[in-house]
Amino acid sequence: MKDELIEIENKTLKYPGIEIKIKTDAICITSGLTVVTGPNGCGKSIFGRILERGWNLGTNRIKSPKGKLNVKIVEFNDIHSLSGCKTEYYQQRFEATMNDEIPTVENVFASHCMSERWISLCEILNIADVNDKRLNYLSSGELRKLLVINAICDEPDLLILDNPYIGLDTPSRESLNEAIKTLTSTGMSVMLLTASPDEIPDYTSCIIPMHDMEILNPIYPTTENISNIKEHLSAMMDFEMNYSTIPTDSKAHKPYCTALEMKSCNVRYGKRHIICNEWWTVKSGERWGLSGPNGCGKSVLLSLIYADNPQAYSNDITIFDRRRGSGESIWDIKDRIGYVSPEMHLYFNSAGSSLDIVARGRRSAAGNFGNIADNARQEAMQWMTLLGIGHLADRRYATLSSGEQRMILIARTLIKHPDLLILDEPLHGLDSGRKKAVIKLIDIIVKRNNMTLIYVTHYDNEMPGCIEKIKTLKRQ
Repeated sequence: MKDELIEIENKTLKYPGIEIKIKTDAICITSGLTVVTGPNGCGKSIFGRILERGWNLGTNRIKSPKGKLNVKIVEFNDIHSLSGCKTEYYQQRFEATMNDEIPTVENVFASHCMSERWISLCEILNIADVNDKRLNYLSSGELRKLLVINAICDEPDLLILDNPYIGLDTPSRESLNEAIKTLTSTGMSVMLLTASPDEIPDYTSCIIPMHDMEILNPIYPTTENISNIKEHLSAMMDFEMNYSTIPTDSKAHKPYCTALEMKSCNVRYGKRHIICNEWWTVKSGERWGLSGPNGCGKSVLLSLIYADNPQAYSNDITIFDRRRGSGESIWDIKDRIGYVSPEMHLYFNSAGSSLDIVARGRRSAAGNFGNIADNARQEAMQWMTLLGIGHLADRRYATLSSGEQRMILIARTLIKHPDLLILDEPLHGLDSGRKKAVIKLIDIIVKRNNMTLIYVTHYDNEMPGCIEKIKTLKRQ
């Protein structure tokens, strides 16, 4: 039997404006690895925050035989805290002259980055060469690795990792799993918060299911039954989407032959060569998958297409049959492209309601202000209802879980009915049921509208069936 680490005595846990009900006799978190899992919006992240800093908040009665514990949580949006750059627009990471004040990894993590544990973990997670790089030049996957490594080096009593695998390529996921296994075997307790039961490691000590802001009976898996447990938990997240209600595309589209053509493209930041001599042609109606390990330059390559990167002007790039730099504005390009990415999610900031955020997606990227037409709101509600987030229409974006935020951004992109749809890891943070439903939705829309698609993922099982060609980047 594992040592008791935390005991929760009351039947309701409170956090500002939120309550989590406990539908079991007692919750006792033991040493080793605990996994909290459930669908998007069920309260996993809130539960993690309560364990970190809500022990004596309101009526919460949380205690430990070890006294007050050092609990550290690592969340998706914590990337902002590394450089204090939350208020900066996300295109800044591609503009070299604007990043002189952004610190390097060594500047931020000076207390840890020369330690043996830091060096060892960086090598295990394949980011041993990042200490002298500025934070804005790192991929979202590399940044997440740094957050996890930094938290481990703080040696907390309980390390809570909220969706730690999103943004990581397959080797990095496997390496992180091995690192967590080593940590738990040497005395550090870890809690994983995940919406995907298939991410639950086989060496998990306890699984705590959650649903609709309720904590259910804990499960204690064995090596013999953990596969069946994962299947059962995945079935609990089944999500039905009524594909017959997909809004139709009434938008007038300008025809084009070539969506994208790159000829010997290069992108450099200082001494670092991110993109080296890349050639790529994407014709109208083609569906491409884009793959490659963390840090290989996928997001940088896409920034050239989406008019975020000024180095596009020093390269031979054609977008929608027109050479970049021939007089078109960036808004002319963005108006025809629908784009979802981890970086956009991180830096997206809007004080409006979720319904308004989706409705504004119908406009060009330059038209995010002013009144919203009634028909735009009506279509936005259609998309939100289709995606199972209609109940979030009046909620502010900042109050949503990361999975709910990702669904809002997907709806905001699809309402645009773009000529070119670029989806960079669009399933980040989604539960297993919603992943399957969104993949099928993308297949249907792309085929119905003869849409050009570029789809980025690290995992073959998340690739839509409509994908015809694959482009793979290598790390320079």
